Parts: sequence; C-alpha cells; structure tokens
Amino acid sequence: MVFHLSTAIAAPTAAVFDFVSDPLTMPQWYSAVESVHLAEGSNRREARYTVHRRLPTGRVRNEVQVTSYIPRTEVTVTSVSGPTPFSYRYRVSPAPAGTLLELDGSITATGLPGPAAVLGPLAEQVFGRGMRDNLAQLKAILERKARFANLTGPGAITGS
Repeated sequence: MVFHLSTAIAAPTAAVFDFVSDPLTMPQWYSAVESVHLAEGSNRREARYTVHRRLPTGRVRNEVQVTSYIPRTEVTVTSVSGPTPFSYRYRVSPAPAGTLLELDGSITATGLPGPAAVLGPLAEQVFGRGMRDNLAQLKAILERKARFANLTGPGAITGS
C-alpha cells in the first residue's frame, strides 16, 4: 500500500522537523510503537533503531534505518528487518499558519503471521487509518508545545 498524507501544523517548521526526524519520539505519537532504541550510529543521518510495536497480531520488532536526511526539510525512515516492511518519508515546508507536513509512505502486511497474512489488504487499510490518527496525534503534540513556548518564551506575558 502506498499513501500520501499531509497536515498543517501551527508550529515552527524547525520544531516540526526536529521532532518528526527523531525516531526516538515515535512512542509519543505513533500509537503502535511501544519503544524505540538507538541500535547503531551516532547521528540521525546514519542511525539504526530498534522499534518495538504492538500490532493486532501481537508484539513485533523492526529494525529501522534513516535512509535519507536533508536537514530541516526531509527525512526517510525505512524498515530493514521485521514484519510489515515500510518506508516513510516526511517533508516539512513553511505554511501560512506554521508548517506543512507531508508523509509519503509505503507499507505491506506480507510479513504478518497466520490469518493476518491472508487478510493483507484489510491490514493495510488499518495501517493507513492508523497513520492518519498518528499524524493527528503528532499535530496535537507539536501545536501544544508551540502554544506553551509562546506562553513562556521571550516576550511572554507574565504576572506579578
């Protein structure tokens, strides 16, 4: 399944990119992800991560790698092992109200065990719906952070 999703986020482009380009933030906004650990590498451009997810078929582990990285613009994260092979490319660009985040992705259910393997197309629809929900969660987190920064940052109104 190949998909394209986009959302406008009322937050600075740099903040959106920094957050989405760091796989360690995934448990905060990606509903199926339970934990992410740096497995190899010291920077996001070449790093590999171990991602533990909970799927309807049970817990799974994927090794993922940052396969492209353009500072402040684009990052691609690709699974290199595990079930449900995927590749997600996130792009950010300035928008009138903050940032436009675009996600181009591909995912397949071919690695799922048992009956889920037969239901591949249905599983892929569930993945697509889940990705829309994940982006909504990401948007909520980043907009909340931006509002908080505006309330507490330089020039904020303070009481006395």
